[in-house]
Parts: sequence; structure tokens; C-alpha cells
Amino acid sequence: MIRKFASILSLGLLATVAHAAEGIDTAALFSASLTGLDGQPVAMERFRGRPLIVNFWARWCAPCREEIPELVRLDAAQGADGIEVIGVAIEEADKLEAVRDFAKTYNMSYPVFLAAKDGIPLMKALGNPQAGLPFTVYIGRDGKPTGSKMGVVRRADLEASAQALLR
Repeated sequence: MIRKFASILSLGLLATVAHAAEGIDTAALFSASLTGLDGQPVAMERFRGRPLIVNFWARWCAPCREEIPELVRLDAAQGADGIEVIGVAIEEADKLEAVRDFAKTYNMSYPVFLAAKDGIPLMKALGNPQAGLPFTVYIGRDGKPTGSKMGVVRRADLEASAQALLR
């Protein structure tokens, strides 16, 4: 009975995630160049062809801090399956040191980038017209979005999305 409920719940989450894929322009992500924690520019094109969970966050965002441990857990559990978690900090380049310290404090084992002035337009292109945080986008190997979520991602959200990304 529990397994059946979990399957129904998972299918419901997948339906919600899949529906949310409308209006997402992943070309904006893959054409972006963001700043790595080493201060160097990184072309997001290098992540094309991988299943991605792209999470937009900020240090001052309490809900963002709440969800980071789940993203770290998923990265550790699904990394071998090829799913790549990417953190995009909505921070200016002069906050690099603070973001680097934050990422270390929260054990963010996945790649973290600073979006600076490109963060808000990038979130809007990815289907977040209000540019609210936290915001997460799920992108398949084919570069097409499988969904997005505004607000805190929970374990169930991430597990359902990971299943969809690995199909």
C-alpha cells in the first residue's frame, strides 16, 4: 500500500513538473557565461548533454538555505547516474569570497556559479517571470526542460525529477 501511494505521489509530482516545462528557454542557460568560485568565467554550454538540476539561490534567502542539504544529498546519490546539480548564486562578482565561504559552510559539493547582472534575466528566460528565489529548473540530456519549481525543493520533488531526468 505504501509503495502504491509513493508511486501515485511520484506520478503526481512528475505530472506537475512536466507541466511546468512550458515557457522555459534553455538556450539562454547554454549561451550564458557565469563566474565560477575560482573567479573565472565558465561557459554553461559545457553542461549541455547532461541531465541537469539548476538551482538559483542567494545567501540571504532563508528558503534557499533550507533546500541546499537536499541538493547536496541528491548530488551525492545521483552523481554516478550522470545527473549534475548546478547552483547559481544571484550575487554580484564582488561577493565571490562570501559566496565561496557560504558554499563551503553548506558543503555544496556541486558546481556553484555567480550570475551577477545576468541572474535575473536568466531566471526569467527559464520560466520565472517574477525572478523569485529559490528557483529550480530540470533539464534533460537533450537540452529540453522537464520542469521547474518556484520555492523550496523537497526530497520528493528531487526524487521525482531525477526519475524523469534519467528516462
